[in-house]
Amino acid sequence: MDFDLVVREARLSDQAKDQPPVDIGVKDGRIAALAPALGGTAREEAKAGGRLVCAGFVETHIHLDKSCILGRCEHEKKRFPHLAMERTSAVKHTFTVEDVAERAGGTLEKCIGHGATRMRTHVEVDPKVGLRGLEGVKALIERYKWAIDLEICVMPQEGLTNNPGTDELMVAALKNGATVVGAAPNYDTDRPAQIRRVFEMAREFDVDIDMHLDSGASAEELDTLLVCELTEKYGWGGRVAIGHVSKLASMPQPEMDKVARRMADAGVALTVLTATDLYLGGRHTDHNVPRNVVDANRLVEKGVLCSVASNNILNPFTPFGDGQLLRQVNMQAIVTQRGTDAEVRAAWDMTTSSAARLMGLKDYGVAEGAPADLVMLDAPDPVTALRTVAPVLGAWKRGRRTVTRTPVQLHRP
Repeated sequence: MDFDLVVREARLSDQAKDQPPVDIGVKDGRIAALAPALGGTAREEAKAGGRLVCAGFVETHIHLDKSCILGRCEHEKKRFPHLAMERTSAVKHTFTVEDVAERAGGTLEKCIGHGATRMRTHVEVDPKVGLRGLEGVKALIERYKWAIDLEICVMPQEGLTNNPGTDELMVAALKNGATVVGAAPNYDTDRPAQIRRVFEMAREFDVDIDMHLDSGASAEELDTLLVCELTEKYGWGGRVAIGHVSKLASMPQPEMDKVARRMADAGVALTVLTATDLYLGGRHTDHNVPRNVVDANRLVEKGVLCSVASNNILNPFTPFGDGQLLRQVNMQAIVTQRGTDAEVRAAWDMTTSSAARLMGLKDYGVAEGAPADLVMLDAPDPVTALRTVAPVLGAWKRGRRTVTRTPVQLHRP
């Protein structure tokens, strides 16, 4: 067979160590063959040299519209209380479509450079920002389709039932480019009402749901339970994700296990936003500060579908970040003290196969017939890659190279 691309001597995520490397043959943007020493000709060849080649990373939860605004926000003056939402809200009126597109595009390019090939970005709407954030991010879908598939989840960051005009903007966004509907009931005076209204929108537009939920230092009044109830009531299992849920980190393990089993039974997935939860959490105390990060591995063991994602980058919610998903999942494993090979391998899935399932991606993976969305890392296997935060040396979208990074060279005397 003649190929458009062959990646030679690749090690795949699910290969045993005693199995030989394989060649990945690509034709018309899809994986056409997988076998050691593929014959035929190829217009382009890439040498993996025994390195790991996997399907591209999946960023399930990021805020492109408000990334990289740290320099225009008031600086944090004291450790608590932390006013990330207020500091961000104070500058939203300065957002323009062009401004959002420029900042979001820069962040998106960093994510692409670190191997992301699929992404769900949350975009907020309200009377302060209107649809400018949506329009700025929407312009990037076509502009960057050569490297990444981008979908928009519209959300009401500052409340819905208590913020007149926001409901109408949510509906407008769902008619004009948003394909997922989100929520942030923590900032609403009527949290259950916001959650119920978001389910109404999801049913009206037949879209998935992805909510910011249950951030806090106490496990009282879990909105997660209402979400599970409504997911079952409306048959939305497998189409609902919730992010943060740091309240679970404050629960005794038997109680957390009950919630996990409830989520698994209802078909509600979880995205842990490690960097943000660490940075914002535990500000109610100045010593023995709790980590504020839910143990995703434990929830996976109870049947919950979990991913790890970047969330905010260079803004008051998280004044750090470079779009490197592998760094996020590495941090997640360190913070939750998951260090065995099996635990690290499970964490790896949270930014690859499990993240793809959370987003409902049916064509994800390194298999014949799948899109040739590939990433080559400077490591031999997923566990080593995660432990060392291995750099991405190459990436391809539908068989076309999108990223090249040269391995580090030491110049010895």
